[in-house]
Amino acid sequence: MNKQLIATICILGLVGMVVGVIAQGATEDTVTATVTPGVVSVDVTPATFDYGYMTLNTSKTSHEAGQTSGITANVGTVNTDLNIRGANALGDPTGTWTLAGSTGSDIYVHEFGAGADPGSWTALTTSNATLTIGVTPSGSYIFGLRITTPTASTVVDEYSAPVTVVASWGG
Repeated sequence: MNKQLIATICILGLVGMVVGVIAQGATEDTVTATVTPGVVSVDVTPATFDYGYMTLNTSKTSHEAGQTSGITANVGTVNTDLNIRGANALGDPTGTWTLAGSTGSDIYVHEFGAGADPGSWTALTTSNATLTIGVTPSGSYIFGLRITTPTASTVVDEYSAPVTVVASWGG
């Protein structure tokens, strides 16, 4: 009987060791991470428009120049911040108007504002300024422009006044 009891205890001990090994957890596992690249972009419509003929030292808005729906900046697939900057206007074939905050001889002002026909204006500079922040993915922002011609111009040409809209990740 003692031999049977000892044999039974030994068998149960061996089964317990096997069960203990079988019950042991995994020593490694894997997690799969996915990523979707966001597209930071801007597409400005219209790409060009004409203020038309203007006398010196006068102002005209993009709305008055026929852009009654405003200028639209469409963005990519992520929240997007938009900056804006101006540049010196170049005459065709010669001449330069310098961009500034107030007009003078061969010095012009170009401004921007929110909406199709803004009520308030901010002067453009050659450095980036905030146009808007947090445009939602695949969204758009509408803005307007206003130009004021110089008080005098040494060269009478058709002038092109570039405005650049810059998109950046809005977080």
